[in-house]
Amino acid sequence: MSATITSTSPVNDPATTRKAMLGLGLGNTLEWYDWMLFGLVSAYIGPHFFPSHDPVAATLSALAVFAVGFAVRPLGGVLLGTVADRIGRRTVMLLSVTLMAVTTLVIAVTPTYDSIGVWSGVILLVCRLVQGISTGIEAPLSTAYAVEVTPKGREARAAGYISFYVNLGILLASLVSFFVSLAVGGATMQDWGWRIPFVVGAVMGVVVLYLRRSLPETLHESERAEGSASTVWRGVGKHWLALVAMIFVVGAAQAYNYAWTVGLPNLARSTFKEDPTGVFAASTALGVVMIVGSLVTGWLADRAKLSRTFIVTRLLAVPSVFLMLLYTEPGLGGLVSVLLGGSVVLVLNMTLYNLVATSLMPKHSRATGVALGYGIGVALFGGTASYVMIWLQSQNATWVFPTYTAVLSLISVVLYLAVRRSTGTYAGE
Repeated sequence: MSATITSTSPVNDPATTRKAMLGLGLGNTLEWYDWMLFGLVSAYIGPHFFPSHDPVAATLSALAVFAVGFAVRPLGGVLLGTVADRIGRRTVMLLSVTLMAVTTLVIAVTPTYDSIGVWSGVILLVCRLVQGISTGIEAPLSTAYAVEVTPKGREARAAGYISFYVNLGILLASLVSFFVSLAVGGATMQDWGWRIPFVVGAVMGVVVLYLRRSLPETLHESERAEGSASTVWRGVGKHWLALVAMIFVVGAAQAYNYAWTVGLPNLARSTFKEDPTGVFAASTALGVVMIVGSLVTGWLADRAKLSRTFIVTRLLAVPSVFLMLLYTEPGLGGLVSVLLGGSVVLVLNMTLYNLVATSLMPKHSRATGVALGYGIGVALFGGTASYVMIWLQSQNATWVFPTYTAVLSLISVVLYLAVRRSTGTYAGE
């Protein structure tokens, strides 16, 4: 099956394409607002949903639930990716937004451990599992869809566009948390104010779901009829080395990403007892760099070969991730310096990694293959990053985490080059 877009495809109409990309992009904003919000307020959620004798232990419990959500991302890729390759992209992208919005509302209203005991933690866990399934397909499928509706030669710009909306969601999570904390104060934020940003996310979901209904389908009826689940999976199996490469391409970028966006802010609040409003302000500044940098990176990457750009930016991550070793004691100045100092290399990697993964899989099995590789990579290396980083810091072995991330980055480059030599690439060049 080859799901090519013909000249009569509705996605070739500029107005339709712009509307589709808006709905696509804002869906990513919602997904990542809701997803990152949990990580940002884990230090508040932990004591409310788990026994709170030790604040650090309660935070680690909440981060463990955060990590569990990543564990089911491969399941989301397997189930929903196959549906997207067989039935269509649009249906799956509507479903992912619905799942995220509903579970975010549930988290906002779930009673605490003191009210209903262990059931509060169980409800929280179930919500994160469902959100993991949702995000397991959203990011890879969105990039694949954007590539399919974008003229050849502008794929990196499309990836930058999607990354812009992803980072907009992350920025909004920090920004909303910052303003809520500023408005209600640290004590109230700890008590119940952390619920307000979740309510905001649920309301956003209704708006985004309406907008996303206008997405055109890029997989034609005839193309769906020609394929089968076995055809899709044979394509994935044929490109097994590409699948392995995707795991490390995604995993290295996400280990870096979650260390900066979740691990360091939670380290600041739970271990170094930094002022929460100041921490949210620092996270917001990082979000601004990421959101602007996404568009710039996509624009620049279309002027160079994707392979060369990926290799250079990924190798730059090796020294950059060691900047985290500079934040070893309380002080917002140190946190801000590390977050912003590593932000430029971070945005380069986070803008391109999904496009690189998409380029390694042919279209007829792209949604399944990329979603599976993405899900495994994020589950193994991204979802565990913040937990591992804070745990290593508590064991006085902070240096291990940047070393680990640097090794992942080097492995991803080696595997990417191996795939290019064996099966080649299918987009972005």
